[in-house]
Amino acid sequence: MGLCILTASKAISLAITAFTLSWMHSVEHTGWQEDYHITPAGLELVQARVKGSGAGMEPPPDAILKDDWWVYTPHLQPLPELNLAASGATGGGWHVCSPQLKNCLDLGEQAQAPIKVTPCDVDGPTGTVSAHG
Repeated sequence: MGLCILTASKAISLAITAFTLSWMHSVEHTGWQEDYHITPAGLELVQARVKGSGAGMEPPPDAILKDDWWVYTPHLQPLPELNLAASGATGGGWHVCSPQLKNCLDLGEQAQAPIKVTPCDVDGPTGTVSAHG
């Protein structure tokens, strides 16, 4: 398994098994991070962190404040895909990081069509990136 990212201009395949998706909240300008495992059932959200609270980003009752981040475990079924808006208005877009990659990928910094993130079959050793477009 791996991760496929489809943008308006290219397709990216990542030979990874887990990743962190991070971004800046567009209204509150507060950091948000979500950790995912890539499984045959879909993208499993295993932990989320938000640095503060505010419009549409209140931490759930079981969240714990740790190092200025509200940390919690979402109780969701694996997701078949993520659709990321790319408004260009957040001042940084989305960041996909994995310990298996040398560098994080920055996505959606400019206004464009939504970005689709899905689990997929990927050829190649763990940590490789293949871009088409």
